[in-house]
Amino acid sequence: MRNILITILILTLSISVFSQKTLHDFIVTDIEGNDFNLADLKGKKVMVVNTASKCGLTPQYEGLEALYTQFKDKDFVIIGFPANNFKNQEPGTDEEIAEFCQKNYGVSFPMMSKISVKGDDMHELYKWLTSKALNGKMDSEVKWNFQKYLINPDGTLAKYFSPRTKPQNEEIVTWIKE
Repeated sequence: MRNILITILILTLSISVFSQKTLHDFIVTDIEGNDFNLADLKGKKVMVVNTASKCGLTPQYEGLEALYTQFKDKDFVIIGFPANNFKNQEPGTDEEIAEFCQKNYGVSFPMMSKISVKGDDMHELYKWLTSKALNGKMDSEVKWNFQKYLINPDGTLAKYFSPRTKPQNEEIVTWIKE
């Protein structure tokens, strides 16, 4: 009986490990309303960041763009997800957000359609990013705009950084170069 229980436990754990989702299992909507299949990013390191246009941290767009420009040819991509979850700091439409990002910061990394990164209407991708039960790595909570999640080339979550961590943080740059 004990051996049967151990076998069932091992099979259950194996199924949960093999059924673990990765970033590559999601299709999101870009800021122009098109499907953006994250499976197309297989083999690349990815930074996922929730953004806002009217936040004290908004100047991080400059650092994000510089980081993207520096490493985009080295299998690295940044994906921005505008979100209005913190003090109404991203009230604009997708069109207004895209115009703001281009005009003020020359953003060339992929920007997605505005989503929710916390609460009852949290986007499925952010549920995955913030739940160990779903990502297999760690629990987290999106504390504010510009929280950064690093994704390994195989689509698994590597780590995350607080909103105040600058994009050119040494640990982030080292991870990209590894």
